[in-house]
Amino acid sequence: MSSDSIRYRVVNAVASELLSAGLADVIADSAHFKLVASLGSVDDALARLALDRPDLFIVDAATVHDISALRAALGGDIILVALVRSYVPQAVLQRYDVVLDVAQSRGEIIRTLIDAAHAANDDDAPGGNSENSYELSKRETDVLVLVAKGHTNKEIADELNISVHTVISHRKNIMHRTGIKSVAGLTMYAMLNKLL
Repeated sequence: MSSDSIRYRVVNAVASELLSAGLADVIADSAHFKLVASLGSVDDALARLALDRPDLFIVDAATVHDISALRAALGGDIILVALVRSYVPQAVLQRYDVVLDVAQSRGEIIRTLIDAAHAANDDDAPGGNSENSYELSKRETDVLVLVAKGHTNKEIADELNISVHTVISHRKNIMHRTGIKSVAGLTMYAMLNKLL
């Protein structure tokens, strides 16, 4: 089965009914995902972990207080996704595999989830190398160029008319896809790819 035909199992552990319903609606729009549970709390979702067997586990980043304990409970094979609806420090967001911002469009959310799921799938495959497997989206390229030019997250958000959380999410995705963690490295990547 090709990675494009895999349906990834998703558990939605977002407590807000409004956010949970919206997220379920977005996930239902993609043939890549199957929502196997939509529960009101992380504890309820963890209690059903063996039954639901998720590939992706989505939580409200503002409500998780112990990411290390959550990761330990999930094990190493489940992609931990943070849904951001209010300010969460960058140091906290870096501890998640994927960051979604409520301000992102449907398409951006689905693309981010697909890329994360495919990257995890490629990492598990023999010889898999997710770092160079996917091209950056148009918006990620825009963010990369501004990062390479030395702009702050706030300046990038203002320039592209998106939230700071969305900028942070894009930066995390750029680093994940390229395998480059430093601004200097991202600048070199942008130059080598003729983006500057």
